[in-house]
Amino acid sequence: MAQKAEKTILFVTSESGPYKASGGLADVAEALPVAFRKQNVNMVRVMPKYRGIEEKYQLTKLHEFIVEITNRPMVAAVYQHELDGIKTYFIGNAPFFEREKLYGYEDDSVRFGFFSKAVVEMLISIGLKPDVIHANDWQTALIGIFLKQDYATLDFYRDIKMVFTIHNLQYQGVFERDVLEKLNLSPKYFNSEAVEYYGKVCFMKAGIVYSNAITTVSQTYAKEIQTPEFGYGLDGLLRKYSHKIYGIINGIYYDKYDPANDEALAFQFDAKNYKKERSKQQKAFREQIGLAPSAEPMLGVVTRLAEQKGIDLILAAMKKLAREGVQFVILGSGETYYEAALKDMANQYPGQIVVITEFNPAVARQIYGSVDMFLMPSLFEPCGLSQMYSLRYGAVPIVRNTGGLSDTIIGYEDDPERATGFRFSNYFSNDFIEAIRRAIGCFKEPKVWNEIMQRGMATRFSWDGSAKEYLALYQSILKEDEH
Repeated sequence: MAQKAEKTILFVTSESGPYKASGGLADVAEALPVAFRKQNVNMVRVMPKYRGIEEKYQLTKLHEFIVEITNRPMVAAVYQHELDGIKTYFIGNAPFFEREKLYGYEDDSVRFGFFSKAVVEMLISIGLKPDVIHANDWQTALIGIFLKQDYATLDFYRDIKMVFTIHNLQYQGVFERDVLEKLNLSPKYFNSEAVEYYGKVCFMKAGIVYSNAITTVSQTYAKEIQTPEFGYGLDGLLRKYSHKIYGIINGIYYDKYDPANDEALAFQFDAKNYKKERSKQQKAFREQIGLAPSAEPMLGVVTRLAEQKGIDLILAAMKKLAREGVQFVILGSGETYYEAALKDMANQYPGQIVVITEFNPAVARQIYGSVDMFLMPSLFEPCGLSQMYSLRYGAVPIVRNTGGLSDTIIGYEDDPERATGFRFSNYFSNDFIEAIRRAIGCFKEPKVWNEIMQRGMATRFSWDGSAKEYLALYQSILKEDEH
């Protein structure tokens, strides 16, 4: 790459750290451009200009142009900001984006349809011609269809390739049929080979059909979404396009998540001194959150409280194992049913179960750096980052054998000599509890346990590795025109 002209990739996202974040997509959007800079690839971001961004960051206004949707012209403004050498463009439209939340509005279909079309229009208006547009999830999935319908005949757009990443297939962006008219899209796209989905319009389908390559955030999830169990009605379509589906695992920032210099920890540690210092950290954390001193293992969870995350299995395990003295600390917010059920368990076992429903990133890292075992019994998990953080901080993960959890954790059951955690396959509480019991058995053998911990702490899932895989994919689709 270094000898050739620098490639430009436009990463289109509905959110990105540090500007505005609500989930894992923001982590990916923040990290990938930094990793690409090391590969001599210029990745720039574009995202909506949400409320508060302009006040916090000094944005430069570049241009304004008209986007034709909802049968009336709407103004889009383009702003730019550079941070640590990475450029981010922002699409501004106050009625659509200067709101309290990022998502969850009745007009989300029009908001993100407008954003997608504005991104395509922005390119010619500011003279930015990327080699590849990399779109993410349903919010940006219409870019390919706008390119095909409105811009395919323009020389400027002719050679631009598109990659579409599915971060979570469960969220598909399904709307009423009239959204096509609202977005000035031809009714010819309302068919099962395009965006029609059980009588409605599915934005995710547009991303799948009108892209040169599709990626998901782990190799196992790339296979799983082609099955009825995980395909959410799109498995047939995904099997049809299986030739262009790739799994590329997310990474984590090892500099940012480092127990050796994490100020959230009362006692910092690394792979050399963790035995003594991590024990001190655990003792301090027990006192901090009100857990009683105990020789029994402490089990931790940092999660969104939703069915997908296996909260039903966690509740069943708490009910069974708390009687035996096992301690639990849960950090997460979400569905009120789960919050209430977990708090009820904490009330039944004071000093043994602690539930914190106010999310706090410092407390999350304290959990990673203090608990003996970290629980992720997900129903499905496209990639998952928490298991990587737990490895980094010396907490041994116990995970369900699905998605990214399968690709990142080596189970003691499968390979004791290389194990970094424990796994179970069937989504049953008894299977999960048995996996925890296997882990507790090893916990009581310090030599075995320390070896598992050390291997976990030495494991690396870096963004540099992910960037190299994405770069190889970009190069392969750019070469298609050469043959």
